[in-house]
Amino acid sequence: MSIEKELHKAHVAIIHVLLFRPDARFAELQKASKLSSDHFNFYLKQLLDDELIVKNASGAYGLTPKGKEFANRFDTDARTVERQPKVAVCLMIMRDDGKQLVQQRLKQPFYGYWGRPTGKIRWGETILQAAARELKEETGLEADLAFESIYHKMDFNKETGDMLEDKIFFIVTCTNLRGDLITEFEGGRNAWMTQAEYAGQELSFESTNDNFKNQDKVATIKIVESRHEYDPKHY
Repeated sequence: MSIEKELHKAHVAIIHVLLFRPDARFAELQKASKLSSDHFNFYLKQLLDDELIVKNASGAYGLTPKGKEFANRFDTDARTVERQPKVAVCLMIMRDDGKQLVQQRLKQPFYGYWGRPTGKIRWGETILQAAARELKEETGLEADLAFESIYHKMDFNKETGDMLEDKIFFIVTCTNLRGDLITEFEGGRNAWMTQAEYAGQELSFESTNDNFKNQDKVATIKIVESRHEYDPKHY
């Protein structure tokens, strides 16, 4: 099972205790859960099986590195795992004739919409690594890549006002294109269009980009990506 998808109040109680101390014994964790020993042991074992906690040599329980990363997204007031914006790359692919590569989504959500190729940044990837992978997977092309800017896009239901999606895009320009374009793939199709052709599509993300395109750029946005190593016992 996935603990994150089926978080029980006993899981929450254990994680909450271990957030604020290096380790805790069975009796301390059980007391926080307010469950009988048998019931509590069932949920404790699930956390052990999911490798979110570990029992140390002294018999106490503590968070594993995986558990600490999970707990790092834990809202200690609401006692729930926080939802966070999706982080992705958005590829700006231009030809010398002024046409740009756009992509029609043939999967949910936003089925049928035209937009620029995008893709989630995977765990441990740099921005440009993610951009190169997505470019190759979805278009068959390679290119010279350069980070341009950041675009925060929030989507709402216009009838209810409820948020549908929250996304942060790293805009990456792709120049000096190489390879043969994949026109259709599972989940979408690619096409070269002028700006007018793109904006004229019945379903297009183009109108949502007006604020992004027209904003005053008063300063150059700088992105720094770095790698750091820590002793696991100090994490």
